[in-house]
Amino acid sequence: MQAQKSSDKQLFVGIDLGTSRTSIVSRRGVRTMVRSVVGYPKDIIGVKILNSTVVVGQEALDNHPYLSLHFPLADGVLKETSEKDEQAARELLRHVIRCAEPQADEQVFGVLGVPARASLFNRSQLLKITEETMTMAMVVSEPFMVAYGLDKLKNSLIIDIGAGTTDICAMKGTVPSHNDQVTLLKGGNYIDEVFSHAVAESYPDVQMTRFLAQKIKDKYGFVGEPTQEVVVSLRSNGKPLLHDVTRELRFACETIIPDILESLETLVAGFDPEDQAEALNNIVLAGGGCNMIGLDTALAEGLKEYGKVHVTRVADPDFAGAAGALKLATELPTEYWNQVGDVIGG
Repeated sequence: MQAQKSSDKQLFVGIDLGTSRTSIVSRRGVRTMVRSVVGYPKDIIGVKILNSTVVVGQEALDNHPYLSLHFPLADGVLKETSEKDEQAARELLRHVIRCAEPQADEQVFGVLGVPARASLFNRSQLLKITEETMTMAMVVSEPFMVAYGLDKLKNSLIIDIGAGTTDICAMKGTVPSHNDQVTLLKGGNYIDEVFSHAVAESYPDVQMTRFLAQKIKDKYGFVGEPTQEVVVSLRSNGKPLLHDVTRELRFACETIIPDILESLETLVAGFDPEDQAEALNNIVLAGGGCNMIGLDTALAEGLKEYGKVHVTRVADPDFAGAAGALKLATELPTEYWNQVGDVIGG
């Protein structure tokens, strides 16, 4: 498919909305990742320190003691709990679009990725908040974006492990249907929580926060037999001491494997029998969680009864989804967007 022509007044972007991180890629070459968090000062002191009434991304995390933090994307989709969460979602999206550096007179056309089984209501709510910042927007599933970016459009299985969800998609040469996709509410955040509890049981005096658990997992996460011990400095009753958390980290990381294998088995059975072997030989890991050491081997081992299994990782987990979204946005004429996903504007 040839890239559609665009005028100097149009900017095409691809956005991968994540519970923990949101990435954007523009046709102009911008590639930026933002932490999916918005902070509001707790009082006038915070406003004075930051010289702002709202802070987005890593800056919000760095200054969290005097901010009320809002993570507007729960399980990869918009929270529906309060007006403040909706406001935070608008602030996050506005910030992300600014990162793409649109010119004052440019129209922004974008494709946004959400979990595979996000509800129709949530997709509609997301599109509604794009009206302020985008001329036209389309929402598609995150694993489909990855597949499109890699040209893995037939007889392949995409596993996108994010912070809030793990999305699995069977690509059969058509736009995936509802039955071709699975969303598991177990992703990086779930692993962090299990890891924190496991450390607390082993070392009751250790102070472990969600952010510290995530940092350790992102750096050392693995499944299967460890290649080295994971020894980290943790504060016990306020004092920094070295702790071996190898067993606890392995246990936490491996908790998502059974559900992934069960979903893969179901999706494989949905391919025509003559295509199943090719699909099993074409499994792709994406998302931040795909970096866990040994995960590809563990999944292949778990599916060995089905024959030859080949599992690979995307080369750029941080931007594979957004890059696929941009490719779709630029290749598919906008008049056909509503045949692929939910659309607003145009």
